Amino acid sequence: MNTNSITEIIRKRRSIFPKTYNNQPINKAIIEEILENANYAPTHKLTEPWRFRVLQGEALQGMSDFMGNWYKEKFTGDQFSEVKHKKMTTKPLQSACVIAICMQRDPEERIPEWEEVASVACAVQNMWLTCTAHQIGSYWSSPKAILPEVGDWLQLKEGERCLGFFYMGYHNLPDLPAKRNPIEDKVIWM
Repeated sequence: MNTNSITEIIRKRRSIFPKTYNNQPINKAIIEEILENANYAPTHKLTEPWRFRVLQGEALQGMSDFMGNWYKEKFTGDQFSEVKHKKMTTKPLQSACVIAICMQRDPEERIPEWEEVASVACAVQNMWLTCTAHQIGSYWSSPKAILPEVGDWLQLKEGERCLGFFYMGYHNLPDLPAKRNPIEDKVIWM
């Protein structure tokens, strides 16, 4: 295995936002590869808690409508922001694909919930790295106010909950520099 390749992909991974996406569609086979790689995330007791809903085409308009209507219902009068409303309704339409990141809690609760959330996060990191390898921009958004209310719209099953949305799209941005403090500031050798 060429560790230089995986190191390069890890260090090139960035949050690339929908406003920078172009209109190029993402091939279904690539989306399937992204999801299959997510399926290889670490999982304690093999609970495999990650669940996904893939939104493309008309489903993106449905997401835009849902989010826009939700915002209009929740924020009225002085609380309503036209800028925030436009951002919420535009992001899905700027994306080639949005994947709802969901978690199915182990019905037996054999492990702490945080471990299942961590497994889902590892699955998303695998998705992010696969997107980076394919030069697809991606971004995990977790709008905390709306997440508890998307269950019916996403047709979540009992025990499932949505942890966010993974926006994806090709872009024309150059490689962006990393913003990280030195690892030496974060490690104590014992």
